[in-house]
Amino acid sequence: MRNPHRNQDDPHGDQQLVAAGTDLADASAAAILLHGRGATARSIAQTGLQFHHDGLALLAPQAAGNTWYPNPFTAPVERNEPGRTSGLSAIQSAVDRANEADIPTDQIIVLGFSQGACLASEFVARNPTRYGGVVALSGGLIGETINTDDYDGDLDETPAFLGCSDVDPHIPEERVHTTATVVEQLNGDVETRIYEGMGHGVNQDELDYVSGMVESLV
Repeated sequence: MRNPHRNQDDPHGDQQLVAAGTDLADASAAAILLHGRGATARSIAQTGLQFHHDGLALLAPQAAGNTWYPNPFTAPVERNEPGRTSGLSAIQSAVDRANEADIPTDQIIVLGFSQGACLASEFVARNPTRYGGVVALSGGLIGETINTDDYDGDLDETPAFLGCSDVDPHIPEERVHTTATVVEQLNGDVETRIYEGMGHGVNQDELDYVSGMVESLV
């Protein structure tokens, strides 16, 4: 499955959308899965199978060159364009694909790891509505600084899970807490878990929590 919309400002627009789990036509819920820097849509789709339940379609957009944006997510926003905006568009395209298959947005989880977690949290905060859930595994809102007043709207108690290490070499713990504050201000139902000494990765507690989110949808 490929997105036909492509131009110089949309580097991810013609990349593959990998599908796994329950076939979209038969699914009652979907998870949009966003891989990290240097990874692939197929690799995060494999991760998705670890919390999959029958009835959940997995949709994983692929970043061009396996990288959503070139610089750290804490760099000035303009230094990560057009990758950041193109990545957000890739999420919207995947949401649209699920909606076209009669899966409403409140049955869609937006989940990412690392770079993908940053995009997932940014997308939901910039496009607030009721989602099935948002999951940021080792990531947070994008930008050199975050002004909590820049975000407006209502997530209508969307379940949100933020998990990260206290010593992640790429993700400052403070940014995770700031992201949680923004999501809470947008009326999200936030669970934040900081894991001591974990480093940059995903652990079983996180996968179990996401499994529970999925189970509540299907």
